[in-house]
Amino acid sequence: MRPRVAHQGGEYTGTVFTDACDRMGVTQSMGRTGSALDNAVAESFNSTLEFELLATTRFATRREARRAVAGFLDRYNHTRRHTACDNQAPVAYEQAQAAAAVPPTQAA
Repeated sequence: MRPRVAHQGGEYTGTVFTDACDRMGVTQSMGRTGSALDNAVAESFNSTLEFELLATTRFATRREARRAVAGFLDRYNHTRRHTACDNQAPVAYEQAQAAAAVPPTQAA
């Protein structure tokens, strides 16, 4: 019988992977086992992608699927309005936040 693997499986906590992260300056971040909130944002996005694109479209090739997902990501980040971003697209919202954070003496 194969052991059950949680999201904190050995492939992410093993010495080879953690050493590679250390060499590259990557800080690993893992939540507690069994906490539904750790993955909430990613799970929400995956659900949206599946509901709006993947469940309604058949792809003939992987290349076609990759292009469709890339197009979805582009629209999701540049065009689609999000209530969490004051009803703006995420890229526009982040640009506005960054511009507002620049002290007036440094603004161009």
